[in-house]
Amino acid sequence: MAVPRLSEARCFWRLDPGRIDPSDMPAAATIRGAPQYGQPARPRDLPHVDLIVAGSVAVNRKGVRVGKGGGYSDLEYAIGREVGAIDDKTVVATTVHPLQVVEGNLPATAHDFFLDLIVTPERTIRPRRRGRQPNGVLPAHLSDEKRRAIPALRELGIR
Repeated sequence: MAVPRLSEARCFWRLDPGRIDPSDMPAAATIRGAPQYGQPARPRDLPHVDLIVAGSVAVNRKGVRVGKGGGYSDLEYAIGREVGAIDDKTVVATTVHPLQVVEGNLPATAHDFFLDLIVTPERTIRPRRRGRQPNGVLPAHLSDEKRRAIPALRELGIR
């Protein structure tokens, strides 16, 4: 789980379900609970990630997603790719209300990742990956503000 806005050098929380009481799982999966139940980790310390569940504001059947607009989900993904924790075998999913599945095109740039699974209460949509996932951080897509505010970028030598 990522630290909000990637604001710490150890910008991810490693949550081990084997060390968390099942009754504590709902709390552990929250922004407030992760620090209590998890261990902070630098990107290079991450294990392989099998599944990413990304938040989405809207998606289309092609697997394009739109988030809240800050670009942090895409950057979390890119950092994971940079260090090898995320690869082409990593499944990327989202859960949405059916109204969030829109017809037509959504904007996508070179730093956007694509969805493999879109889950609504009624069905599961499995888009074909039409394009390649980003292989890492694209420095040209970073604002000066993000370069200054995200310590992991500096640790990874991304300027």
